[in-house]
Amino acid sequence: MSDRDEPQGRTPGRPQGNPLPPSWAQRIDALVRGELTPPQPRLASTVVLLRNHVGGAEARGAESRAERAEAGLQAYLLRRRSSMAFAGGMYAYPGGGVDPRDGTTAIGWAGPSAEEWGVRLGCPPETARAVVCAAVRETFEEAGVLLAGADEHSVVADVSGEQWRADRVALEGHELSFAEFLTRRGLVLRSDLLGGWARWITPEFEERRYDTWFFVAAVPEGQRTAEVPGEADRVEWLSPGEAVRRAESGEFLMLPPTVTTLRELEPYGAAAQALEAARKREIAPIMARAQIVDGRVSVSWSGHPELTMGAGT
Repeated sequence: MSDRDEPQGRTPGRPQGNPLPPSWAQRIDALVRGELTPPQPRLASTVVLLRNHVGGAEARGAESRAERAEAGLQAYLLRRRSSMAFAGGMYAYPGGGVDPRDGTTAIGWAGPSAEEWGVRLGCPPETARAVVCAAVRETFEEAGVLLAGADEHSVVADVSGEQWRADRVALEGHELSFAEFLTRRGLVLRSDLLGGWARWITPEFEERRYDTWFFVAAVPEGQRTAEVPGEADRVEWLSPGEAVRRAESGEFLMLPPTVTTLRELEPYGAAAQALEAARKREIAPIMARAQIVDGRVSVSWSGHPELTMGAGT
């Protein structure tokens, strides 16, 4: 399930008893009756950018509880423009579909190989290569953060200038492949800066489906996230706990994978801790299942009862 490309109308992650989106009932009924052929999921990647934030209290030695609460791990969230065809108005992470050119072996590469990533992500090496490349490319396009360097020991420092912005526009417009971009810049993709986190697959009854791998990454030293990316009208750096609170209160609209990932990140106080945790996580596909019992439709995600939705027919 792709944060970038999911359909609108999804209820934010809340406790059990979520109302079922109206558009789902008819398609679920058709699926159960065997009258609906599920579309093939499109491969996609999304990256939760993390940073260690030092609040005003630490900087000035103040004792404000509110200021101290601002310190610690924060995640980067962008709100998709309401005019977007899909997921308009929802908060998400940088990400999107895999470009066919993302799987090229011509790309400069440092860190775990495609074969190693294939084992980690539970997919063939060629798929892993494309998914990892898409994660790094989309993060640069949407957030202005580039997980690449001149070699396996370095990371490019500042990518906020006008020429870098022009490259982002060319990549987003498919005028430039990521391999071409890295070659021209003399850079290699740093796959070791990513941590595999989860894999979500859009339910079979959705009109548009995505098989999305979620990653975590720390913003490299010296780099800055884009203030307002092209597909967003607002960006936020928030602690996972605060972001979850806003989603549960209804202030922020989020897709189930978005808020679930934030809940999973709540225990960690620093980006390094989250990246270390990523190395130990099992990455198994998560997909919603629908059923109709006694005229009532319910949708549930294995291992995530808090996301259960239901409605009468």
